[in-house]
This record gives sequence, structure tokens and C-alpha cells, in this order.
Amino acid sequence: MAPPSAIAVEAVTDTSGVTLPDPLSASVKSNEIYGRRRKTDKSQWGVAAPSDSVNFRYHSHDHKPKAKRWDHHVSHEALIRKGNSLKQAAKYLGKPGLISLGGGLPSSEYFPFAELNLKVPTVGHFSESETKESGITITAGKHDLAQDKSIFDIATAFNYGQGSGSAQLLRWITEHTELVHNPPYSDWRCTMSIGSTSALDMALRMFTRPGDLILSEEYTFATAVETAAPMGLRVTGISMDEQGLLPDSMDHILATWDVKARGARKPHLLYTVPTGQNPTGATQSADRRREIYRVCQKHDLYILEDDPYYFLQMQPYTGPNSPDILPPSSHSEFLKSLVPSLLSIDVDGRVMRMDSFSKVLSPGSRIGWVTASEQIVHMYQMHADVSTQGPAGMAQLILWKLLDEHWGHVAYLDWLIHIRMEYTRRRDVIMQACEKYLPKEVVSWKPPMAGMFHWLRIEFRQHPDYPSKSIETIEEEIFMRVIEHGALVMRGSWFYANNEEEHDTLFFRATYAAAPAEKIEEGIRRLGEAVRAEFGLKGSNGATNG
Repeated sequence: MAPPSAIAVEAVTDTSGVTLPDPLSASVKSNEIYGRRRKTDKSQWGVAAPSDSVNFRYHSHDHKPKAKRWDHHVSHEALIRKGNSLKQAAKYLGKPGLISLGGGLPSSEYFPFAELNLKVPTVGHFSESETKESGITITAGKHDLAQDKSIFDIATAFNYGQGSGSAQLLRWITEHTELVHNPPYSDWRCTMSIGSTSALDMALRMFTRPGDLILSEEYTFATAVETAAPMGLRVTGISMDEQGLLPDSMDHILATWDVKARGARKPHLLYTVPTGQNPTGATQSADRRREIYRVCQKHDLYILEDDPYYFLQMQPYTGPNSPDILPPSSHSEFLKSLVPSLLSIDVDGRVMRMDSFSKVLSPGSRIGWVTASEQIVHMYQMHADVSTQGPAGMAQLILWKLLDEHWGHVAYLDWLIHIRMEYTRRRDVIMQACEKYLPKEVVSWKPPMAGMFHWLRIEFRQHPDYPSKSIETIEEEIFMRVIEHGALVMRGSWFYANNEEEHDTLFFRATYAAAPAEKIEEGIRRLGEAVRAEFGLKGSNGATNG
């Protein structure tokens, strides 16, 4: 019998045949993943069972190169961290007949929870009203694992766990990552986080030292800057266009870096939100991502890819009278329509990708995950074991019951297509409202291709009090005027990567994520009314200007 990696041929006739794909490298469809799962001993699912995501991959990756090592970029703190020594004993808990008098694991007998019931959507009926009418109730019992009813239960999930998260949910996450991104090197791993903000905090401690400068888009996630500042880190902003950060600008900054003038060593870390960027809504094209990656290779940068909006990629906005946008016809078409992630083009293992369920399922779950090389994931897990410990077991059990036992990978992709269409409709509503209500002589925008945010540029030089009033003062007055008119948008200056640098553009960020359609339109109408009043422009609230 030929080994699994050998080329196999199947006869078609007595004289001809077809070559079969390598079963360990052939493309796997979403509905085939469960059939490809490796058989696992029951002890893998026990309380605080240690796990390694390499055991949950359904392809062989041995033919791929290994990741580079990053010792030269890793902080002294990360290099000397030893992890939680007490958790090393957990690997013996699955031994049959073992009586544990060692670990401080409380008995589930004293957990005051007997059963957990969740009403969730049936496949293809995802709306709130449909769930109320036709949703089904899924149940997690206290001792489902011991009773062979399930591989995850209250007794396991509600106890202590590993920093990597439970093996049960980690398996699902690993399969999902392999299906969507399939990193092009062999020793990639996944480990859970308690969300991307926490993952960023830990990554910065792993890769930086006080006084370092890191690179990011010139407008960036405000919390990222605020996370870095207490560590003695500063952020250098890279110029942007409608596709996000400009690789030539990043290359120039790095090629001309002057340690004395900058007061810091040359940066070795890039933080980027490549899809539906917060706050600008910009999405890097596939070519742009490859250019950014090449610059990072040239200057040996490590990349922190923060991508919570990845599945909120939309079809282009084509105007108010365009025909209805149809959903992708298949999972394959949906996945092919997504811009490849930086992780998926990472041949060096120089990307730590941070994923999250926050924007696609629930922010309150506080569950995300990190994908990186084995070296980096191991360091991350040791850090988690002595800090965050891992996501809450209650949240893990809830998500696992929904994603693994109820939906599976097939229905989860159906769900992602559903929310993509929902956000597309919301995006179109705010676009139409902007066309109708905003004065185009002073406000301009590009339709977002992904995410939750709409970035509005204000021509502040046309303000009647410019230049006697500064850009900062004009921004403040517009902001307060909009509030007076009963709406709220975020000030662009709140998202400066470096507020000590000079800025000659003025922006506001609006979101179409939360309010219902009629409220979105009314909010934009009020915004237009406020801008007209601030700039002394004539025109009715419903008039289209420009």
C-alpha cells in the first residue's frame, strides 16, 4: 500500500487513469472537516487538559518550510519567562485510575450549575425574529463527558483550564484557521486569547522594550496607542490612502531612520488593521498586502495583524439605484472573495495574527485567538498561564456548543455570509444618507469595503473662521455642533498614531454598526444640518449639494 503522501492513480478505463490529489494536501471543503478529524483519546478533553493545536490540523504541513526564529526581536521578559510550573502536572490528570491529591482543582460537586440551556438560530434562519420563532435550544449538562453524551461539559469548562484554552474549542479554531488562511509554513500554531486588545498587550511585552517606536497607520485604533504608551512605547504613523498604509512611505521611514534624531532604535514591529481599518474603514488589497510584506522582509519587521473585521468584507458600493447585491453562491466563492490575509502569505512566520469572535458573534464572549509560529505561540501561552489564564470556561462552552456541536464549520460560514450581507445593507444605508444630506463642498468620503466605520473628510480650510482658528479648534467646534444637533461622531484626532506630529487633514468617524437603518439616516441628516450651520452653508436638510 502506498504511503499517504505518494501520488495515487485511479483507473478510468483499462488503458487510462486520473491522478488523485494527495489526501493530506488536497483542498478540504467545509463539510468534510469533521470527517478528517484525527481520533483522540478521551483524556484529551478532561479538566485542564493540555493541548497543542498541531494535533487538530487536518492537513499534513510537513512539505512546507519552517518559520524563522525571532530571538533577536523577542524581549528579555519573554525569553526568561518559564510559565506556570503547577500546570505542568495537568498532563497526568488523564491517566486512568489516578487519584489526584496534587492540583488545586475544586470539585465540580460544588459548582452550583447543573445545566446550561441556549436558544440559538437554526441553519439558514439567522435573524433575531426567526430565532425567536424557530430557534432550537441546545443543552450542556454538568457531567456530559463522563456520561459519554458530549466531549465538553460544565464540570470541565467551569473548572481551571490551560492558557491555550480548552482543547475542545481550540480544535474548532485550528480547523477554521486552516480552512480560511492555511499558513504557508509548517510549524504554525493557534492559541486562544481573551480578545485582541489583551493579545496586543501581551505581544507588545513580548517584542518590545521601553523607548521603542513601533509602526502603524497614521490613524489607528486608539486603544492600541493607549496600550503601548504605559510601556514606554511610541507609535510612528505611516501615510495612508483609501487602501490603508502606503508601503513606500513605510520603506522610506525605515530606510532613512536616524537613531539620534528619532531618539529610538530602528523599529522592528508593525501593528496593522488590514481589513475595514479602525477608524478609516480602509481595506488593503491583495497586492498592497504583498507589498507591505515585502517591505517588512526587507527591513526585518515582525507584523501584528489585528483583523477583527476580516469577514465583514463587502461587495463594492455602486450607488442608490443599483440592483440588490446577491450573497455568494457557495462557501468556496465566499472564501475566494476575501482578500488574502497577511498570515496566508507569510512564508517566514513573521506574522502574529489576532482573530476575535467580538465582531461576528459577541464582544462579551471575550474569546479570540492568536496564530503564529510555534516559538511565538509557546511564549504567548507561557505568558497567559501566569496572567490571563485563558478565556472564561463558561464562554468557551457556550461558543463550542454553538460552533462545534450545533452549527459546525458549514453553518458558521453560512452565518458569516449572513452578517456580511447585513453589514452591506447597513453600509449602503449610510452611503445613501450621505449622498442625500451631506454638503459635498466641504465633506467627502470613499465607500468602505469592509468593517463597521465610515471615514468623513472635512475641508476645514473652507471654514469661515480659518485660518484665525486652528484645525484643532475647528474640529472641536464641529464636534460640539453635531452633538447640539442630536448626533455623535468620533473626532479623527482621537485616532492619531502620534499626536505630537503635525496633521493637516480633518476627519470624523461614523459607524453603521449599531443603530437601525432609520436611525442611521436620521443621524446623518443631523450631521449634515450641523456641518451646514458650522460652515454657514445654505441648503435644506434634504437637499443634495455639490
